[in-house]
Amino acid sequence: MSLPEVKLSDPKALRGYAHPLRMALIGLLRQQGPMTATQAAERLGESVPNCSFHLRQLAKYGLAERAPGADARERPWRATALNTSWDDVSDDPQTRAAVDELSAVQLALYVRKAEEFLARRAEESTAWRAVTGFTDRPVYVTVDEMAALRTRIDALITEYDDRIADPAKRPAGSRKVSLVRLALLADPPPTDALADATGAGSGGDGELPVSGPVARDLGEQRGDR
Repeated sequence: MSLPEVKLSDPKALRGYAHPLRMALIGLLRQQGPMTATQAAERLGESVPNCSFHLRQLAKYGLAERAPGADARERPWRATALNTSWDDVSDDPQTRAAVDELSAVQLALYVRKAEEFLARRAEESTAWRAVTGFTDRPVYVTVDEMAALRTRIDALITEYDDRIADPAKRPAGSRKVSLVRLALLADPPPTDALADATGAGSGGDGELPVSGPVARDLGEQRGDR
């Protein structure tokens, strides 16, 4: 199934989402449903005015909206979609800078989640410890092969999307697992000088030395991406 999605493209919206508390608020609304700023503040350990301000900012960029309340005094918020995405292919300098800023905030959140998991991993059962954790593995692929690999990985994960929207479809014993995909180029792009030095274009194999595997599979929904 295809999850309801908000796609960000405007640099202001991208920068507007690039805030740890705003990402935490959206994650909370998506996981636990509509809630007031007061309820969100209690769960996140933040002040009510702070949560209220950031929820209004999220609404400004189409990520949150008001939901019907139990009475006239309640003013809950809800997420407008279950997924947020953005493209990293713009040639516009402002958009590229905003995407980099948002990605940096997202990466910091991934690291924090990984550290929190490590701190309590010993409390988990042997079975769960055996299927979670960190690993890395290098692959030598062309850009087209990398695109195809991403498509195959996304297709596998999409098979479980219906369980996000409908808790009744989650089998007994299932738990939320955050799958974080990091596709990192191990070396900077080759230059003509480097290519000449390695024999590329002059009969050599042109392969540059690599420093070893660097991509880590932290093993959420394309992050929050």
